[in-house]
Amino acid sequence: MNLSPGWLLLLLSVCTGVRSVPLERSADRKEAKADVPEENVDTGLYYDRYLREVIEVLETDPHFREKLQMANTEDIKNGRLSKELDLVGHHVRTRLDELKRQEVSRLRMLLKAKMDSTNTQSLQMDHASLLKQFEHLDPQNQNTFEAKDLELLITTATKDLENYDAERHEEFKHYEMLKEHERREYLKGLDQEKREREERRMQELKDKHRQHPKVNAPGSVAQLREVWEETDGLDPQEFNPKTFFKLHDTNEDGVLDEQELEALFTKELEKVYNAKNEEDDMMEMEEERLRMREHVMKNVDANEDRLVTMEEFLKSTEKKEFSNAKEWETLETSPLYTEEELQRFEVDLRDREEELKRKAENLRQQQELLKERGKALEAQRKEYQQAVLEMSQRQKGQQAADGQPPAGPNGELHFQPVAQKVEDKVEHPAAEAQNSLPAEPPQNLPIHT
Repeated sequence: MNLSPGWLLLLLSVCTGVRSVPLERSADRKEAKADVPEENVDTGLYYDRYLREVIEVLETDPHFREKLQMANTEDIKNGRLSKELDLVGHHVRTRLDELKRQEVSRLRMLLKAKMDSTNTQSLQMDHASLLKQFEHLDPQNQNTFEAKDLELLITTATKDLENYDAERHEEFKHYEMLKEHERREYLKGLDQEKREREERRMQELKDKHRQHPKVNAPGSVAQLREVWEETDGLDPQEFNPKTFFKLHDTNEDGVLDEQELEALFTKELEKVYNAKNEEDDMMEMEEERLRMREHVMKNVDANEDRLVTMEEFLKSTEKKEFSNAKEWETLETSPLYTEEELQRFEVDLRDREEELKRKAENLRQQQELLKERGKALEAQRKEYQQAVLEMSQRQKGQQAADGQPPAGPNGELHFQPVAQKVEDKVEHPAAEAQNSLPAEPPQNLPIHT
């Protein structure tokens, strides 16, 4: 799915927290753009695929596409465009209905998996009630995609994506605390000599990481000039903000979105982070990229629509901070958490580990119980087979004593095949008669008187 159309950018303009790739400029920008296909960026939402598929289907309708191209950010965020759904073609509505049914089915599977994992009884599961916890669709109507579904999808995505940055910061904070916790646990397991040696080595890596060139404040004239010279290959003395904006509006929709902005920070980030260096953490680099983008948006995005227009960009270059910005303070300059927060995190971590151990032990006991039941069933099966065998042998012995034909495994009688002899007598009576005559006396035998 192509994300380049302006209306689609508006609809997903609140999409943030995605990894951008460095922009490689060639002499012919148009040719470079044609050679490198645009990548779809995951919004991070659990209904990301559903959101994108709905947009893709709506894009195929000329009327709806025209309305989206004419809409502004507020029209989209407020769900006003949902009223236009009644005017789309029948084939589009049919496809949207199918997408919604697929999404409802997926959510049901998620609910069932969640209940199974928590041992929740779901024999009387009310799917309609449970689906109410998902706000991006209308749970009362699970078969057709209506205007209300589009309105809920857009407003929910807007709200969720606006909170996405904060959630990413919190996840990164937990990542850093877990890393520190594991470091301390590792050192505890060493003897004093090895622990002191490891502590010195770790401190040397930290000091080495801090030894990097000056990092320019993102969005400052120094930072933009550096991109202009090193990425775009232009003379820094001829820096022109308007030309710079057009160069980095890669999809030429008249605005810089968050991904286009994040791509501008690559040169600054490369001063601090290198994937080949042991002391550099690439997770920290992405957090740094997010902080830089938030800094620029705060200073440039006047109407807070998460898009930077040409007018907003040019106005930001007139501010005092644009020319006299301070050096950017990277992550290592200030702590992300306090010792108290780390201690609470470790307590919570231990509680979760204990809970996992209890669940693992419970599963082990259930497995042992199943094994014992299996053994008991196997023993019962063998006892039953032995009983059947003994009963059959007793029946055969009794029948032999009574002169009855032997019986089969199901009690049927087995007779001897004597009928064949009778048939042979009927078919060859002459031979049978000849065989039954007495033998002639021998001839010319001497007579004794």
